[in-house]
Amino acid sequence: MSQYPHLLRPLDLGHVTLPNRVLMGSMHTNLEERGDWNAVAEFYAERARGGVGLMVTGGMAPNPEGGVFPGASGLYTAQDIAHHRIITDRVHDAGGRIAMQILHAGRYAYGPDCVSASAVKSPISPFAPRALDEAGIEKQIADIATAAARAREAGYDGVEVMGSEGYFLNQFLVRHVNRREDRWGGSFENRMRLPVEVMRRVRAAVGPDFIVIFRISLIDLVPDGSTWDEVVTLAKAIEAAGASLLNTGIGWHEARVPTIATSVPRAAFTWLTARLRPEVSIPVITSNRINRPEVAEDILARGEADMVSLARPFLADPDFVVKAASGRADEIAPCIACNQACLDHTFSGKVSSCLVNPRAGAETELIIAPTATPKTVAVVGAGPAGLSAAITAAGRGHAVTLFDRAPEIGGQLRMARRVPGKEEFYGLTDWFAVMLDRAGITLRLNTEATPEALAAFDEVVIATGVTPRDPGIPGQERAVSYIDILTGRVEAGPRVAIVGAGGIGFDVAEFLTVDESPTLKLQDWMREWGVGDPAEVPGGLAQPAPEAPLRAVTLLQRKPEKPGRKLGKTTGWIHRAALAAKGVKMIGGVNYEAIDEAGLHVSFGPARENPTLIAADTVVLCAGQLSERSLADQLSAAGRAVHVIGGADVAGELDAKRAIDQGTRLGAAL
Repeated sequence: MSQYPHLLRPLDLGHVTLPNRVLMGSMHTNLEERGDWNAVAEFYAERARGGVGLMVTGGMAPNPEGGVFPGASGLYTAQDIAHHRIITDRVHDAGGRIAMQILHAGRYAYGPDCVSASAVKSPISPFAPRALDEAGIEKQIADIATAAARAREAGYDGVEVMGSEGYFLNQFLVRHVNRREDRWGGSFENRMRLPVEVMRRVRAAVGPDFIVIFRISLIDLVPDGSTWDEVVTLAKAIEAAGASLLNTGIGWHEARVPTIATSVPRAAFTWLTARLRPEVSIPVITSNRINRPEVAEDILARGEADMVSLARPFLADPDFVVKAASGRADEIAPCIACNQACLDHTFSGKVSSCLVNPRAGAETELIIAPTATPKTVAVVGAGPAGLSAAITAAGRGHAVTLFDRAPEIGGQLRMARRVPGKEEFYGLTDWFAVMLDRAGITLRLNTEATPEALAAFDEVVIATGVTPRDPGIPGQERAVSYIDILTGRVEAGPRVAIVGAGGIGFDVAEFLTVDESPTLKLQDWMREWGVGDPAEVPGGLAQPAPEAPLRAVTLLQRKPEKPGRKLGKTTGWIHRAALAAKGVKMIGGVNYEAIDEAGLHVSFGPARENPTLIAADTVVLCAGQLSERSLADQLSAAGRAVHVIGGADVAGELDAKRAIDQGTRLGAAL
């Protein structure tokens, strides 16, 4: 009997039966914008081969004004239909099913032609939308219905109408944006008229034997958002208008509450889907921070949903379902919800990928094939770069030995996983351990690799990581390193000054101010961020009530800019807000003058003005890193060719994304 009977149970939709209860949720990858339709097709086909029940594409615009940015992909012309047919044919050949998401961005469209219910500018765009008149509204409805008909012509098995996350249809639903006084505004009956009419027209355009999903916002997390009664009223009306399934949307993009980042508890919003499910008779899909088959199975077993949506987990591992079904769940590469290679790339105009799986989005470029010339390969350093290189090379048929002086694998991942909100890193190191074992790699821990020990190997890979940079502050012998803090070797005092406000400095500040991680306790996390019940407060937006900080922390940096400015594009605000809620003082533009028993002495500006004491019991040094290249230099000096990757190659912030990408690509090329 399967370990996941609810997850793997078929779902009968009448005209079609899905093989399991797993939906690959919509993700915009920017692959379509490159015009390489073979690459787009292979991205989806690989996930179809991995066993997912139904996939939803990234958002396709129904018209130019609805695109998320000028030139965004859509389905406007006969040529567009031909391009999309390449995708659907490839997916069907792989045994899969795929629906196209129709996404009209409304005021989120990043361009001067954006339109919305009212001329209310979004806080995440510089462009104020044009308020649509009656003719303009009719055009949008017709264009969305036409896009659905074209999707059917292009071979899709269905469409998903995007009605959540603060996009166009969602903008008409709430008073937060909709200030109209005509038949499209005012009462909720009027405000929901547009999404209901869109659903009715879409169903009429595609006929009865076609999947139509509506993505409904269950909790907006913005002021003047929908009440729960309004959510239920809309859900029933959308069902009556012809929807096959209701998919869950959580939070608007402008919401100041994280919804999918790694610090969000797993399955944090399924309680809302569970509440909606009895109100309708069509299947309801739940979503957000569901990244393991056992988590999904529990949700379905408890009756909280009919289907689960996993998006980024299929970037991390396209074979998620196949592995779960075949008893290999421990081999599923985990989505750690870091956003670094997926959403950060998307919003920077890059092709989306995955920190854990660099092949995501590069399926036609990064080919990992069996080697024709097996070699003996030594990899020195069991951090993310070395682990990725070793596992990839061994999987191709090389005989790999992995050395590390530490007693366990993981490198600096072992420190990252101790930071509150980064508990998913435990799963990543566990997965690396499983894959080392499956690949048959010889693991030599507690071992110092020497030139003599490496002499017999055909190839040597140096992934020895980094060492902390010496900031050269007088009296710094009184300070401690971030390594001392994050490994637990040193217990910090009640007042802490942190030298360096990069990613590590922020992690250390989080570690020192948080007692018990709210990520592990849903109710604590909801209080921390002000997530309420939409049945009690419109939009589910309550007053945040964070726990008192464990210590008083001051975070400092030399650069005269806002600390944390260079953190992740889609997660930096979360880290800054979390530390601000803990009362962390953040100061830029300082000169570090001295450390003594009173704390850290600083001054400001090139003239070293305004000398100030940052009173502290503990000063923590997070002043950057240097590459650890001593072994590589020894080998090179002796005439030995080596491959240097990860932090040993470039010492920036602890960049696991770059390290894993380098390791994987090297392992694929050896």
